[in-house]
Amino acid sequence: MIPTPLARSLRTAGLRWTPASGDRFVIDEPEVGGEVFTVSEMTVEAHSYPSGTVLGFNGTTEWALDSVGLDEVLWLPDEGQLRELLGAAFRSLRAAQGGFTVSIHFLGAERHFTGSSADEAYGEALLHMFLGDDAAELSSEVLDL
Repeated sequence: MIPTPLARSLRTAGLRWTPASGDRFVIDEPEVGGEVFTVSEMTVEAHSYPSGTVLGFNGTTEWALDSVGLDEVLWLPDEGQLRELLGAAFRSLRAAQGGFTVSIHFLGAERHFTGSSADEAYGEALLHMFLGDDAAELSSEVLDL
């Protein structure tokens, strides 16, 4: 799973999410405690309305929450989703000391991104595709939130 600050950087950079069954997310509020939820028709279901998409919590949960707006949550895309978003730019994923390296070919250049997990390396590569060399700046800004 990608770290919350990287997910926040991707959202800030322009990554948009249409919830689907199996997707993971956190409510992006410190008082919630970082609990990871999974979209599932059994417990958390996406409801689309003219005013926007909300995630409805079905049945009993540990705390009182009926629904939450999509703008209040942070999508945690998985390895497959991130690889798909990289599209034709993706070249390879390799194990590296202490983690993984993803290679992409983007705007005529081969680039390499490392992370402690494959998900994180994919996320760093995708952030670069959104922002180019400004990606590192955004990551450090979002970490300060």
